[in-house]
Amino acid sequence: MLGECKDAALSQEGKRRIEWADASMPVLASIRTKWEKEKPLKGLRISACLHVTTETANLMRTLKAGGAEVALCASNPLSTQDAVAAALNVVYQIPTYAIRGENEEVYYSHINRALDIKPQITMDDGADLVNTLHTKRAELIPGVLGGTEETTTGVIRLKAMEKQKVLQYPIIAVNDALTKHMFDNRYGTGQSTLDGILRATNFLIAGTTFVVAGYGWCGKGLAMRARGAGANVIVTEIDPLKGLEAVMDGFQVMDMDRAARLGDIFVTVTGNINVIDERHFKVMKDGAIVCNSGHFDVEINKTALAKMSKDKIQARENVDEYILEDGRRIRLLAEGRLVNLAAAEGHPAVVMDMSFANQALSVEYIFKNSEKLEKKVYPVPEAIDQEIARLKLASMNVKLETLTPEQVKYLASYDMGT
Repeated sequence: MLGECKDAALSQEGKRRIEWADASMPVLASIRTKWEKEKPLKGLRISACLHVTTETANLMRTLKAGGAEVALCASNPLSTQDAVAAALNVVYQIPTYAIRGENEEVYYSHINRALDIKPQITMDDGADLVNTLHTKRAELIPGVLGGTEETTTGVIRLKAMEKQKVLQYPIIAVNDALTKHMFDNRYGTGQSTLDGILRATNFLIAGTTFVVAGYGWCGKGLAMRARGAGANVIVTEIDPLKGLEAVMDGFQVMDMDRAARLGDIFVTVTGNINVIDERHFKVMKDGAIVCNSGHFDVEINKTALAKMSKDKIQARENVDEYILEDGRRIRLLAEGRLVNLAAAEGHPAVVMDMSFANQALSVEYIFKNSEKLEKKVYPVPEAIDQEIARLKLASMNVKLETLTPEQVKYLASYDMGT
């Protein structure tokens, strides 16, 4: 066994699931086919800390096809698909260190195992690998050319590192590509979060009061999908422009202090800490469902909830029911971790196709241009974003309009008015 997984015997099941996802990832498949011939990443060592899912497996296959040596570990203890980890190790010979439900000690030991290959490029989903590299494995930094980051939360952390001048190598914020956040965050998070809630609870969404904390791209997608399922949607926000946008999109907007009294289902998608706190639990309805689709399990104050409770029972798989002193029940899904990955399967492959195409092409870009890059967080180059959009449209048999010579001339002129 190359890495560490729950059960190597699951490898064939994992292979079938990976191939199923691959059929819905035509952009990444086209990159892989090209790279198999050209080997643009030959000799490159990549350490990746990502959700170990079927879609991630196809990204790892693509990087290997390009000639890279890759080691993968989990970016979340509850998002690992054990069959996929087995297949990556056994079938595809890509060292993968991930076991669903691993504790914090094992989680960080796996990050260190992935770093043992002495990476030249890092790929991260939340910046835990980058943070470990900077704080615990700093001796490896001189060999690192650059990295990529997949999530809003990770980009926030990395920009803070840049601002404080502690970031030691350039990183491309894959999350900020239009073909990533406009689709992955909006359509992927919107659908997969509802999927996770439904799998965990089997509750009816229609007729409920559904509170979405945060109206970034993830919040927009989630609010849209919840309304489509028949919920009465409330949005909480701190940003006046986003709050105004939510109002104009037809949602109720208020602070969490008020929303806490009204909601039946609460989902946090902010990337911040203690968005749902002790004072909110105190006024929630009996049976309120609370969950998170932001990256880390800090958006819901689980410690405060536990202290307020006289008992805790596992009502269903991925549902912990906290019994408060007055008898009210607060139902926390997936331990406050990413409910769409912990209780369901995460984003559909057709969405992750564009996100991981951004990852792959950004790695190639860093490998070719690292000498020109500073110790900063960079956006995905517009040419990469445009190419991925073009490839995606081509895979959907969609043809765009083209400008005529007359139109090109007009757009370049200034003297053709009314």
